[in-house]
Amino acid sequence: METADTPLISILMTAYNRGKFIAEAIESVLNSTYQNFELIIVDDVSKDDTYKIASSYAEKDKRISVYRNEENLGDYPNRNRAASYAKGEYLKYLDADDKLYPYGLEIMLKNMAQFPESSWGLMSIVQDDDRQFPILLSPHDIYARHFFNTNPCVNQPHIFHKAPLSAIIKRSSFEDVGGFKHVRHYGDSDLWQRLARKHSMVLMQDGLVWWRGGDSTQESSKRKSKPELPVITNNNYIENLIHEDCPLNREERALAIAQCRNRIKKNILIHVKKGNISTAMKLSKLYKEIDAAKKVGL
Repeated sequence: METADTPLISILMTAYNRGKFIAEAIESVLNSTYQNFELIIVDDVSKDDTYKIASSYAEKDKRISVYRNEENLGDYPNRNRAASYAKGEYLKYLDADDKLYPYGLEIMLKNMAQFPESSWGLMSIVQDDDRQFPILLSPHDIYARHFFNTNPCVNQPHIFHKAPLSAIIKRSSFEDVGGFKHVRHYGDSDLWQRLARKHSMVLMQDGLVWWRGGDSTQESSKRKSKPELPVITNNNYIENLIHEDCPLNREERALAIAQCRNRIKKNILIHVKKGNISTAMKLSKLYKEIDAAKKVGL
């Protein structure tokens, strides 16, 4: 029975050709010390036995629901599709080749419960040397930590670079910002920025989830072959920085935008030095076409 201390968590598992791993992912959910969950699996028209394996688990456990799309939606549209079936107070994404540690859900909820004003959390964060997890960040704190890393003790990947596996989100807040945009490769970063404009966040420790690396078919591996991605990603930062709800002041936004522009220019220069002139020209044109900050004088 659901209580204030044991809210329902919707575990959202999107899957495409993950027959080799999906049983392990499902088992990691079933073995959780926290048991008030629903597991929603949405197969994106896999060509292997992913759907069959997932369905076999649903036949044995009423907390598991399995859906199969009529056509392939792709990464972020399918994540939104999975969320549309959710009934829980919290959403927790778990890809079909990753795992939860048995105590993961329980600790996530305890961390969130310490800060009722928070709407989402990110885990797998390198610790601060001067304070313990969990750590509450205001919208301004989130943006400042990402772009300026004001705490000299912190040495970690930036906040907006985290994958969906790293997050737990109140469903109401996810719906409030409209979920993931249908953009490839950086939809998670864009969602964190939109959440951070309005909602406080809890930073959590490492060791709550397990990510499977080294699989060349994963979306993260495909990003490496996309030379335009740094330009598009930094432009997305700029779009959020110039938004009227951005929590940074004008001076801070200008500094952050300058960072984004410098990263774009550095990336273009790398291709020039490598002799990839056509790629450099393509990126330069893309940058000029999409640099929206100039229109508002930042």
